[in-house]
Amino acid sequence: MAAWETNVRKVIPYTPGEQPDRTDIIKLNTNENPYPPSPEVERILREMPLEILRKYPDPTADALVTALSECYHMPKEQIFVGVGSDDVLAMSFLTFFNGKKPILFPDITYSFYDVWAELFRIPYDCQPLDENFQIRTEDYLKPCGGIVIANPNAPTGVARDLAELERIVAANPEVIVIIDEAYIDFGGESAVKLIPQYDNLLIVQTFSKSRSLAGMRIGYAFGNEKLIKYLNDAKYSFNSYTMNTVTVAMGVEAVRDKAYFRETVGKVVATREWTKKELLRLGFTFQDSQSNFIFASHPQCPAKELFEALKRQGIYVRYFAKPRIDNYLRISIGTDGEMKTLIAFLEKYVGENL
Repeated sequence: MAAWETNVRKVIPYTPGEQPDRTDIIKLNTNENPYPPSPEVERILREMPLEILRKYPDPTADALVTALSECYHMPKEQIFVGVGSDDVLAMSFLTFFNGKKPILFPDITYSFYDVWAELFRIPYDCQPLDENFQIRTEDYLKPCGGIVIANPNAPTGVARDLAELERIVAANPEVIVIIDEAYIDFGGESAVKLIPQYDNLLIVQTFSKSRSLAGMRIGYAFGNEKLIKYLNDAKYSFNSYTMNTVTVAMGVEAVRDKAYFRETVGKVVATREWTKKELLRLGFTFQDSQSNFIFASHPQCPAKELFEALKRQGIYVRYFAKPRIDNYLRISIGTDGEMKTLIAFLEKYVGENL
């Protein structure tokens, strides 16, 4: 090892889903929305003058914050925006988790949480999900340095009752509780309504899933005014111009087009429910997903082998070679046609391997 390496901050990075450089595939591995963003997003992109790009963007992204404020009936002072929910979450870890006690999050959840904890030298303690992939409320009713819970959870798709989440928030008034609601638009009950009651609650959401803007990277958070100020102080100390002008303008239009948002979310949910029935028919097992994906296992078909077989067929899903979940596949919900192609392949594969 070179001498200078002794002062390098070494971490094992997050592994994102594969982004194949092919167009002849069915891509069901990164929970992207199968439908394009609002037509209003395309309109604003076509109409935006290039002249505007020579200037720095508004560091406060005020137009987007205003649109979110109007949509969610939340004061602007209680809204934070960032470059995707990953940026918002990372900034939240950096800002709020600076104590000596470990933060708590599930053992099976979004795999960026432990990466940020390692990167920022935050002590953490993973709490095991039960046999049904549910969090156990009592695991979070103990002294800690903070709590992070994804609801619905990823990669399991399971949503926790809001009453149980409130128990956790109420029992931990001395630390920040983050509820990561990346998939809340597809099912479950948002904890946003709890914000007026709890000054230690931060809700994080994203445009990447339900609003079809994963390529633009927009995330946001709701919380007590003081929490949002602390987040902005950290953000402006790190990079004042985090969100570009084009992204802000497109985000505004995506928020305002509520009819299109409801239409596309409804189509994804309907396709998800059809896919659940088909997977059950073929012998797959899974918890009742409330997200835009299904986390499924088959008792006679090893997940890794099925993953490889699907990939050879040009159908990409997500496989995690991790304890407790190495016989599951996370299958994003695509269009009706894509899911019918998936089911047709699985029907043939299962029939040949039983």
